[in-house]
Amino acid sequence: MDFLTGIIIIIIVFVLAFKSVKILRPYEKAVVERFGKYQRTVTSGLAFIIPFIEEIRKVDLREQVVDVPPQEVITKDNTVVVVDCVIFYEVTDPFNAVYNVVNFYQAITKLAQTNLRNIIGDLELDQTLTSREMINAQLREVLDEATDKWGTRVVRVEIQKIEPPKDIVDAMSKQMKAERMKRANILDAEGYRQSEITKAEGDKQAAILDAEGKAEAIKKVADANKYQEIAIAEGQARAIMDVYNAIHEGGPTNDLIAIKYLEALEKIADGNSTKIFLPTEVSGILGSIGGIAELFNNDDFNEKEIEAESSSRNQVRKFMEKAKEQSKENP
Repeated sequence: MDFLTGIIIIIIVFVLAFKSVKILRPYEKAVVERFGKYQRTVTSGLAFIIPFIEEIRKVDLREQVVDVPPQEVITKDNTVVVVDCVIFYEVTDPFNAVYNVVNFYQAITKLAQTNLRNIIGDLELDQTLTSREMINAQLREVLDEATDKWGTRVVRVEIQKIEPPKDIVDAMSKQMKAERMKRANILDAEGYRQSEITKAEGDKQAAILDAEGKAEAIKKVADANKYQEIAIAEGQARAIMDVYNAIHEGGPTNDLIAIKYLEALEKIADGNSTKIFLPTEVSGILGSIGGIAELFNNDDFNEKEIEAESSSRNQVRKFMEKAKEQSKENP
């Protein structure tokens, strides 16, 4: 009997020891209650409590996920969309997490759904589809502020999907297709325009180069003609200078000049003109002719010079006779 009592005592002691020692893992904290009243908060490791008097309630501090069920939300432009999201949170205060909320999962779900309706209800459909980051940020801020008294912190919120009705999706698909066709047409037109501009620029450049080439050729031809005329003028100038120098070096007399003058007048008289204008210098020339006549009386004049003077006198006489005839014909 004493042996049985000893065994029972040992079992009771073992049970009491098991009940009094609790092990908390690194990601856990716990609150200890004594007769239903909060006593203390214990951290990871060994925690000792009084069996049957104190009770321990563990709290997981790891980041956890709440999947908010899909719900229909009406946007600002009266379009019904189906939206669901995921909430990531972690417990920061075990006391508030245990005593300030009964069912945290249900509370955070309903809170997320309500605020999601409010946020998306202020946006149009296009904004809703393109503003997920903004929706996530606003919803996280609202949830984090609301759950602060629950001893939790909302880490982030992610919108999983925003699904418009099928007819809206079809209309958006048609709109997107039309927009893509518009872009394609614009690109084609822009390409054609750029091609025509490039072609026109090429034609313009070719015309400019052709005109420049012709201008350069004309310039070179003009330069060549100029050089040619300059060379001819310089040659004529040299010839005149040579003749001038030869005349002055030869020392011609007035009689010789008069004879050359009369020869020129004879050539003029041989033309088809009906009128002959005698220059005022004829009297001077005739005087020279008189001087020539006196040369015939000079004994020192050689026969060749006499023949030349005789020929000149004959030319003068012929010229005068021809002039008289023409004056009679054309009084």
